[in-house]
Amino acid sequence: MSQALYRKYRSKSLAEIVGQQHITDILQKAISSDRLSHAYLLTGPRGVGKTSIARILAHSINELPYDEEVNHLDIIEIDAASNNGVEDVRDLREKVRLAPVSASKKVYIIDEVHMLSKAAFNALLKTLEEPPEHVVFILATTDANKLPDTIISRTQRFNFRSIAVKDAVEHLRTIAKAEKIKIDDQSLQIIAQRGEGSFRDSISLLDQLSSLSDEKEGITSELTEKVLGLAPNTSVQKILDYVIKSEPKQALQLLEELFSQGIDASILASQTANLARQKVVESPNLLNLIDSLLDVPKNSDPELKLIVAIGLASTTEKHAKSAALIASPLEIKASVQDLQKDQKTEQKEVPQQEHNQEAKKPDQPKEEAKSKQATVKKQAPSNSGNLDWESLIAYTKDKHVALYSVLVKCGYTLEENKLTIHAGNSLFKNKLDDMKYRRLLEESLSAVGASGLDIHTLPTPLPPKDSQAAAVAAIMGGGEEVSI
Repeated sequence: MSQALYRKYRSKSLAEIVGQQHITDILQKAISSDRLSHAYLLTGPRGVGKTSIARILAHSINELPYDEEVNHLDIIEIDAASNNGVEDVRDLREKVRLAPVSASKKVYIIDEVHMLSKAAFNALLKTLEEPPEHVVFILATTDANKLPDTIISRTQRFNFRSIAVKDAVEHLRTIAKAEKIKIDDQSLQIIAQRGEGSFRDSISLLDQLSSLSDEKEGITSELTEKVLGLAPNTSVQKILDYVIKSEPKQALQLLEELFSQGIDASILASQTANLARQKVVESPNLLNLIDSLLDVPKNSDPELKLIVAIGLASTTEKHAKSAALIASPLEIKASVQDLQKDQKTEQKEVPQQEHNQEAKKPDQPKEEAKSKQATVKKQAPSNSGNLDWESLIAYTKDKHVALYSVLVKCGYTLEENKLTIHAGNSLFKNKLDDMKYRRLLEESLSAVGASGLDIHTLPTPLPPKDSQAAAVAAIMGGGEEVSI
């Protein structure tokens, strides 16, 4: 049975540790000068070398050669995940008193120490504070926040870093060369990124792909993307290009194609965020997109969240460019308000002028004059009252999918120039009140011939039209009308 690559290429000395030089340098100096602490705490993400350094340090303290296959009686490893009770720690306290069998120090390595119970921590505290001269504790954890401060303060702490992608790529290339694994640079890059800062995870991915690859072609980017369930890098690049060029329709169509191929939304969001991060210096507006993409895996509907994130980013990018070329947002808002004010003044003046003209005609009956005044009022130019809600919904679905996803769930009432949107809940109301959504809503209303409306939003559903039903709804604390 062949040995897993991550175990085969585990570091055997502090000098072989990659990416944690800020820790290995200090430990090497401490060992060479014989200035060792009685307790060490190694914290950081998974797969970055905590356990390896703990074992190497334990052997170095006792001047023993490190061999992973050989167990030493004076180096005791304890998994806190399965030995986390107070009785386990009390047993450890009894054994700590015993002298080493053959080495100079008895070293206890407690892995995932944050898994100990509160009672177990209390039992360990006194021993950790004043251990016998012949004992050294090395604690390791991926979640230091769960450790009591009293434990942390009694140790010498070392914080491990996530492995940089470039370091992971070089390490993977070295292993591939030693194992005679044929692999292209793009695949190395993808594996390093998917490893998310963990050497162990990256090496395990390389091991998995090597067993599936063709001997002649080796590990290709196509195979890597397929096995890892990734979207093709060219597709991710296209999505980002569509966002930058403000082409939401094309971006969303490509998203739907990738979803239909079985691409996971969370993985696609991660790929897009990684690529956007590389371009954020030249396109700072991508920061908002990256922020939205980070929320995709946490959402109850990742696909819909990703659609909204991409759709909104590709539309706001266009508005951001326009605003930068024309004026500031405040200047634009002021101009629009002035224009709306002028339109309202014109609408009031036209009927009044017509009324004066009719009044000057002596022979015209009063009834006929009133009739003509009413006709003139109806014919007065105004876009504000011509709201076709279905047209608005259709327009936003085509142009602003993020706004559409909210607006399609709302109801509305229109009284003269006042448009009241019943959002149904506080979440949708807050979105519609947001500056980005409000700007898109005003633009959409203008596009369907209903500009200049005074927009108000309410968190409640649209009240029933029937007076009796409305009264019942009021008694019940709210409600909306449903057609059956």
